[in-house]
Amino acid sequence: MNESPRGDVLAKTGDETTGDAPYGKIGVLLVNLGTPDDTDYWSMRRYLKEFLSDRRVIEINPVLWWPILNGIVLTTRPSKSGEAYRSIWNEELDESPLRTLTRAQSEKVADKLGHRDDIIVDWAMRYGTPTIASRIDALTKRGCNRLLVFPLYPQYAAATTATVNDTVFDKLKTMRVQPALRTVPPYPKDPVYIQALADSITAHLADLDFEPEVIVASYHGLPKAYIDKGDPYQCQCMDTSDALREALGPLGDKLKTTFQSRFGRAEWLQPYTDKTMEALARDGVKRIAILTPGFVADCVETLEEIAGEACEIFLEHGGEQFSFIPCLNDSDGGIRVLVHLIEQELKGWAD
Repeated sequence: MNESPRGDVLAKTGDETTGDAPYGKIGVLLVNLGTPDDTDYWSMRRYLKEFLSDRRVIEINPVLWWPILNGIVLTTRPSKSGEAYRSIWNEELDESPLRTLTRAQSEKVADKLGHRDDIIVDWAMRYGTPTIASRIDALTKRGCNRLLVFPLYPQYAAATTATVNDTVFDKLKTMRVQPALRTVPPYPKDPVYIQALADSITAHLADLDFEPEVIVASYHGLPKAYIDKGDPYQCQCMDTSDALREALGPLGDKLKTTFQSRFGRAEWLQPYTDKTMEALARDGVKRIAILTPGFVADCVETLEEIAGEACEIFLEHGGEQFSFIPCLNDSDGGIRVLVHLIEQELKGWAD
């Protein structure tokens, strides 16, 4: 009489038979936007091509977009973007700050969850390396048959959260044995996140030798057309600002919301951060502080565009004192937020 194959004889993860390897673990994958591997022309071109070829990011008809992307954008933009990255590059590790910080976040989250030997924490980038597919392979080969994917965006946008999830789903399509899957939803009003932001603002302002007249919350921009199609991003940004304003108490009366990083000629979410910096200075505001609550870790958009360009604009038009409030990054408060959200989503899997 033939016996049926037993699941405890072989554990198969991904495409590899692991034999006696541990099985039944939970993989937690932190995913941020992405980073070039270097600042030279060809590294920047590869990164920008992957990013700007994503139909979630650029919703223009691909027949129209292809010649613009390959004939104009990828000819001129890599050099300019490379210059921006060079201005904030982590020379010691020869990598972008976003890579440094995302790795540090992953390591610190793993340390906080270290009392659970059934949880493995890893990290990936949607564009560039390490890829989402490669890290899913690594987690499944280590015995993870359950996967929690954490798109590191507090506010949902199809061009950020959705494209991370798309890429995860695409990888799972190729797998004979798929892990069970959960994804962390956006958290624009989560009280732990809001309190961490409020604490970072008050701690930063306490160390300044001036009192800002205005506190600007600058979020990454999005084409207005995407909002018109139903993207909830703008509403969620305003939810964050409203909750943060309340958490700050009287200080919250100084909070102003803007949107940065617009690209191309289309109308984007307003008010624009750069135009606001100019207008505030021209209106006589001399002292401001600015934070970027839509970013979990500092990157070229926060360090070069805000701490650098926005500061220059404000000072050139009459402002006198400018201070950039860093992202939560791998601070104690920032890690507390990530661990809180992970533990919240693992309920039922890891109680």
